[in-house]
Amino acid sequence: MNQALLRILLLTVLRAFARNETINPAIADEQLLWVGGEIGEVHTYRIPLLTFTTQGSLLAFAEARKLSYKDIGAKFIALRRSTDRGATWSPTSFIVDDGSLEDGLNLGSVVVDEETGAVIVIYSLCFHRYHCKPSNTMMVQSLDDGFTWSAPRNLNPQLGLMSFVPGPGFGIQKRHPPAVGRLVVCGHGSIAGDGLFCILSDDHGNTWRYGAELKSIPYKQHKNNLDFEPDECQPVELDDGSIVINVRNNKNYHCRCRMVVRSLDGGESLPVEELVFDHTLEDPAVAAGALEKEGVLYFTNPASTNSRVNLTLRWSVNRGKSWVKDTLKIWAGPSGYSCMTSLKGNETVDHKYIYVIYEKGQKDSIESVSFVKINLYSNQ
Repeated sequence: MNQALLRILLLTVLRAFARNETINPAIADEQLLWVGGEIGEVHTYRIPLLTFTTQGSLLAFAEARKLSYKDIGAKFIALRRSTDRGATWSPTSFIVDDGSLEDGLNLGSVVVDEETGAVIVIYSLCFHRYHCKPSNTMMVQSLDDGFTWSAPRNLNPQLGLMSFVPGPGFGIQKRHPPAVGRLVVCGHGSIAGDGLFCILSDDHGNTWRYGAELKSIPYKQHKNNLDFEPDECQPVELDDGSIVINVRNNKNYHCRCRMVVRSLDGGESLPVEELVFDHTLEDPAVAAGALEKEGVLYFTNPASTNSRVNLTLRWSVNRGKSWVKDTLKIWAGPSGYSCMTSLKGNETVDHKYIYVIYEKGQKDSIESVSFVKINLYSNQ
């Protein structure tokens, strides 16, 4: 390692530790974005996603399940848009309507291309293959900051017929070598080919191919409790260029906690020697949120081994090797899937806040979708 790179890494670590002395997260604002049953054409809102655009707008997405709370069935992709960092929101619009498919669509990941400004949403159709075949990996995009959206495009001619549902969460665009500019979206497969998989694009989303994979054991077979089944996942890029993927441990293999696996080659592979089980991140087998901001790694999930309750924010200053003992309890009650984002800007407000969207309820975690603005430095 050359001296210049060593100095950069040392400064990064020192800055992270300095920040840790002052990190004291507190909820600055919270709003319900969607409540199930309020609108006649939607029974339940689930699977929330959140991202900033290159123009600074905040976009919130959810699966709008038309007829029931179930994973299968007809759905919309719902969108609300904020131009003031979440203070106010547009009415709900539906950017995708799968019609009346019995198997329906499943979200999904959103990825923003920092070079073109495109906002890309990737989702699955007929993922469960109960009532329709084949499974299709679909994509829509907005080139005008989330106002209008393209017609859905089927990626199967490029990716093949494998069952794949991204995320849920966000995809990344590589900022550091290797593969700067590459779009990386990770997700999981069904019994037809289960495990963790990433799809890659090196031309701004025009073409996609499969990259890294971490297959289940036993592969392509129904799983029992304690089998190895990496599932829903959230990738983040660290400042050393590695991609760390926080993974749902669906059958509680080895622990009731999160799997974490790392790609060192831009999402091309996931070596098994880079897989660890993070016992600090206890988990009831759920989709969780992860975010890297200014050298600090943040994580949200229902912090429980058995139930979807107690949505909690944790943070790490050493790339997830350990977690600061302090935590922020966002919601003690029923809570489920979550996703985080932050604005990469130069204003003080951009450094100070992160934003969380999550499933929240009083009796059940899927009653509503809530948006939370978190002040990272509330004691300053």
